[in-house]
Amino acid sequence: MIAKIRAILFFLGYAGLTFIISVSIVLVFWILTPRRRYYLYALWCRLVIGWLRITSNVRYEIEGANNLTDQPVVVFSNHQSTWETIFLYQLFSPACPILKKELLDIPFWGWALRLQRPIAIDRSKPREAGKSLLIQGRERINEGVSILVFPEGTRAAPGKLGKFSRGGAQLAVATETPIIPVLHNAGSHWPAGTTRKNPGTIKLIIGQPINVTGKTSKEVNQEFLDWVDSRRLELGLEYADGPAATA
Repeated sequence: MIAKIRAILFFLGYAGLTFIISVSIVLVFWILTPRRRYYLYALWCRLVIGWLRITSNVRYEIEGANNLTDQPVVVFSNHQSTWETIFLYQLFSPACPILKKELLDIPFWGWALRLQRPIAIDRSKPREAGKSLLIQGRERINEGVSILVFPEGTRAAPGKLGKFSRGGAQLAVATETPIIPVLHNAGSHWPAGTTRKNPGTIKLIIGQPINVTGKTSKEVNQEFLDWVDSRRLELGLEYADGPAATA
């Protein structure tokens, strides 16, 4: 019963914050500087993470915060939950997410997302999606904006790692932008596909930047996978489809 009450309280606050911030962005977007616009998006993220801690007692700890930089980077992270999409955005802000284009049609929040100029891709057309990632990704990086990449493409089950695509590595190599590797166990506390939130502490590991100069996308992706292998057991993560799988 307590878990249900916590879940309801979180959802009500989450929905309310989303509506208020989304409407605010739509109304004042045109009179804000780019820096202020990113601040509004990041503010929503911080409020949601704070509300999650208050209602569900889900906290977090970061290892490797000294690896953060003010320069634009390509962030590689495993994908288990909604938590990392929210938390990493505010952590690396200004940042640009890569998302399904259908999300832009969601009332209010989707409209606010569209104004942010995310990299929206059509997953049913992988070749076109790859070209769009390279073209739009280069534009955002040239504007001083980091790119958030979830190479697995879709959420893996808690404790699991899926196959990692090389699209993000291709972008990093093409733009000569360092990669920041990230690993976490958020799915154990904010599982996908359920309203349940499990109290506890999410652990987030931020690795040292991966230099891409003079390397191929395959080499860069393998370096990321090697890093994942060296840290995944600390978070209880296993590959769902065999070791170090790459799509």
